[in-house]
Amino acid sequence: MLMTAQLPQSQTTSGSDLYEQDFYLWIQTTAELLKQGRLTELDLENLIDEIETMGRSEKKALRSNLEVVLMHLLKYKYQAEKRSGSWRATIREHRKRIRQALEESPSLKPYFDEVFGLCYDDARLLAADETELGAATFPEQSPFTPEQTLDPDFLPES
Repeated sequence: MLMTAQLPQSQTTSGSDLYEQDFYLWIQTTAELLKQGRLTELDLENLIDEIETMGRSEKKALRSNLEVVLMHLLKYKYQAEKRSGSWRATIREHRKRIRQALEESPSLKPYFDEVFGLCYDDARLLAADETELGAATFPEQSPFTPEQTLDPDFLPES
């Protein structure tokens, strides 16, 4: 006997109303409608918006992690006397996050390449703020290649 899961109970009939009133219940309901193939009942407008938001979030996370790695590589290179295990751990953790993002979504690699220079610009300013060395201390172009930035064994020496 084939059992069909029941849709989560809600007090509303409109998917867009549910989206506004109880986001988690909207997600559960949407997932169940998809599983059951009840595509005409989907709240397509909000579903499309959520999927697009997920894509933007992936890009934003990649950028953020790249900026952190680049900033810490700069600090590591230009403040050798303050190097710490914490900096190395931060570099390792954020490289891992980038690697995982690229493994899970290889189509993000062109985006990584596209924003590398912009992320370096931001990382350079962040490193200047954190080190109080001044932006002129750091080169205007990244001294690290994208490959070095992702290399788990690479650490810049002074």
